[in-house]
Amino acid sequence: MELLVHGVGGTTPEKMLGDPRTVRVTGDDTAAVFRRAEDAAGEASRDEPVQEAYVWCNLTSGDRSRALWLVLLPFMVVNLAHWMRPAAAGRHRMVRLYGLLVRLAALTLTVLLVAAVCEVALDLVAWQCAGVHDCVRRHSWLTFLAPHASTAFDGHGSWWSPPGRRLALAALVPTALTGLLWYLSHRTWSAYESHQPLSHDPEPDTDGSALTMPGFWYGRRLVARLRAAHTAAALLTVAAALAAPAARFDHRPGGPAVLEAVSRLLTAALLAWAAAVVGVVCRRGRSETRLDQQADRHLVRLLPLGALALLLLTAAYAGWARPGWRSTGRPPGDPAFGGLMLAQGLLVVALAVVARYLYRRTPDPRAGMRGLGGPAVALLACALGGVLSGGLAQRVADWLDGTRALLPGPPLLLTWQASTIPPVLAVLLLLAAGLAARTARLARAERTRVRHEHPGEPEDPGRTRAIAHVRAMSALTDRAPLVVAVLTVTTLLLGGVALAGALTTRKTPDGAARRTYDALQAVAGISQALGSWLIGLGFLLFVTWGRRAYKDASARRTIGILWDVGTFWPRAAHPFAPPCYAERAVPDLTWRMATWTHRTGGRLVLSGHSQGSVLAAAAAWQLPPSVRGRIALLTYGSPLERLYGRWFPAHFGPPALVALHRDVACWSNLYRRTDPIGGPVRVPDDASPEVDHAPLRDPLAYGRTPEHPLPAPLLGHSDYQADPAFARARARLLSRLRPELPGPRPEPPAPR
Repeated sequence: MELLVHGVGGTTPEKMLGDPRTVRVTGDDTAAVFRRAEDAAGEASRDEPVQEAYVWCNLTSGDRSRALWLVLLPFMVVNLAHWMRPAAAGRHRMVRLYGLLVRLAALTLTVLLVAAVCEVALDLVAWQCAGVHDCVRRHSWLTFLAPHASTAFDGHGSWWSPPGRRLALAALVPTALTGLLWYLSHRTWSAYESHQPLSHDPEPDTDGSALTMPGFWYGRRLVARLRAAHTAAALLTVAAALAAPAARFDHRPGGPAVLEAVSRLLTAALLAWAAAVVGVVCRRGRSETRLDQQADRHLVRLLPLGALALLLLTAAYAGWARPGWRSTGRPPGDPAFGGLMLAQGLLVVALAVVARYLYRRTPDPRAGMRGLGGPAVALLACALGGVLSGGLAQRVADWLDGTRALLPGPPLLLTWQASTIPPVLAVLLLLAAGLAARTARLARAERTRVRHEHPGEPEDPGRTRAIAHVRAMSALTDRAPLVVAVLTVTTLLLGGVALAGALTTRKTPDGAARRTYDALQAVAGISQALGSWLIGLGFLLFVTWGRRAYKDASARRTIGILWDVGTFWPRAAHPFAPPCYAERAVPDLTWRMATWTHRTGGRLVLSGHSQGSVLAAAAAWQLPPSVRGRIALLTYGSPLERLYGRWFPAHFGPPALVALHRDVACWSNLYRRTDPIGGPVRVPDDASPEVDHAPLRDPLAYGRTPEHPLPAPLLGHSDYQADPAFARARARLLSRLRPELPGPRPEPPAPR
């Protein structure tokens, strides 16, 4: 049998099997295996292996709820950092420390997101705008929150007028967001990640990949524990934002002693519960050597419910009547964002130290950024969360206070962070210009190579330029480490400037530069204004894209392509990241291959394109060794080494690919120079036939020929089956696997 697995973007079973009549033989509407109708009926010839198509595209681009996954982008990015650690055999303690640091960084992102929503709802709306008469007049929907002196109607405030009650009412917004994140995480777990993998003994060979472990694709216990911890941390963040203004008022000289004592007790309780949350996050990581089916039910229930109880007590405390309390200035929450940013920076630095230590113990020259890819991606996730938080607060402040004279505005650090966007874009433009110049030089060199590849044919300068340009553009994928490195260094430097500027000047960027050089004043003012508007434009595009994805299936499929790489990995660091589709797809493929080979005693060709080749390799690793030896791999347009091997060396590095080549019956890999994603797998094994085929020709014909009377298109990453070399490579693989495929084993007679 030949089992086909499609790549990113998905396709239909009819197109994969080349037949308009297909039937589903197993699976459901989300992911299923299809056959041709004649094969399912037993009418096909036995000269060729029976083909089946595994269609998994609905795992990433199915119903409308996938549009909400755009909100979870920073969580997905930080979750990737967990899997990007360098390979380090035998360094178990440092590997666990690496995972711990990533989990702590992920926890700070949850706190940052909720704190940003608290800043908008509690600070800007309930505390600042609702307490200013002119702002209430601009936004009449806040009238019922206005205090006595600001009420525009009868001169009397409502029951919600005191500042503490306004804050308690506004706290419903971040609390509802926390509930939504918990619901999405719980719902996607039961829909995607609750499928049990095929049970088998763990691999004794530690030089290969951890993907051979039976519990690798089953992180049920860890996800549940992290979900409880992050939910509790989010609720505690809301409680802290709600309690801080009331506690500051109660701690003034001559304040009520009872409320002061209550505030101290609540503060101690919040700190103790926060310590418990951190302890749960630090407690343990993934259990991959076995199927961990235990459940920490008491912990999973107690942690969020306890945080919710503390939030309700804090709301009651803040809503208590306090004569003379007025909402003026900013609430005492500004240092929180600075502390979060500093903690994230320290965690990323510690993560870089650990990653560098692991890389030096097992150096791999092909690894992206010499082992620092994980810390770089973690830093970019934190920066993305900070910029989104700062931009959201800045845009809401501008909307509430069009004159920028009524309200103090958001915390200074958020304004500084939003102001870093124009410099970052300027650096990226310079980098893009440099890459464009390099691509142009490479394209000129490729023109000479293209002319030499087609001797004796009339030269077509336009055709030569087109082929050379596509090859040069495809090579940009290999420059991704440079882009990530430049972006990381720029982000680190500008983040340090933003933090130092906010803490030392205690002014906005344009205010801090007011008495300096004219050029510096202009740069600061332009950066602050342009950063705010760029964030507004980005947020508008973000919402528009999400709304379109909610209504349009093709747009959801586009978003699904983005998640095909980012959500391949299980949720090991952040439970609110988009769900891992491989925790459904890999068990599907493994069960299908294991049951078919057991029932028939035959051998199987596992054929994967693009991301489907990664799923195929992961499924082959999950098979027992006896079954794995009956499997042949056919990969084409595969990013196994070009992307996964370089950025995830601990799981797809050279030792892992060599072990996979050794364990399967045979393996053949096809690629093109015009493919920006696929490439050779570079398995250094001279004892058996080479895995990598010579680069396929693209286009199939340079000019018009009797076989191609019309100009042959440049195929790039698609339509590998259109090349005659594909059929020849497949035939060689089948002949190496076994000359004749066996028929099904006779079924035992039914007992009487």
